[in-house]
Amino acid sequence: MSIFGKIMSAIFGSKADAAPAGGGTAAAAESSGGAAAAAPAAATVDVAPILDKAVAAKGEKLAWRTSIVDLMKALDIDSSLGARKDLAKELGYTGDTNDSASMNIWLHKQVMAKLAANGGKLPPDIKH
Repeated sequence: MSIFGKIMSAIFGSKADAAPAGGGTAAAAESSGGAAAAAPAAATVDVAPILDKAVAAKGEKLAWRTSIVDLMKALDIDSSLGARKDLAKELGYTGDTNDSASMNIWLHKQVMAKLAANGGKLPPDIKH
């Protein structure tokens, strides 16, 4: 699974587990086969409570709203420089991956934008 796929799964999957969508959606997903994978992206998912809960479970101060490293740590996803370079390649980063500060800012913006594009509801303080 791609790194962004892991981020999506951690956010949209945990929402689906926490709040079942109801009998109709589950039955439709079962009968149509492929629809199950698309179902989480079709629903609006409030991202902040999911990530806030993940941060609280970590027991450390993680600024997921501004840091791609902290967002990845909160979701138990490898946040090493190598993993972030892989994520940058996956998302089409064309800048210098050795300039990790610029890359990290770009990655965070891209991840937030892609979450929003896939049904994620972001807090107003998140710029994407």
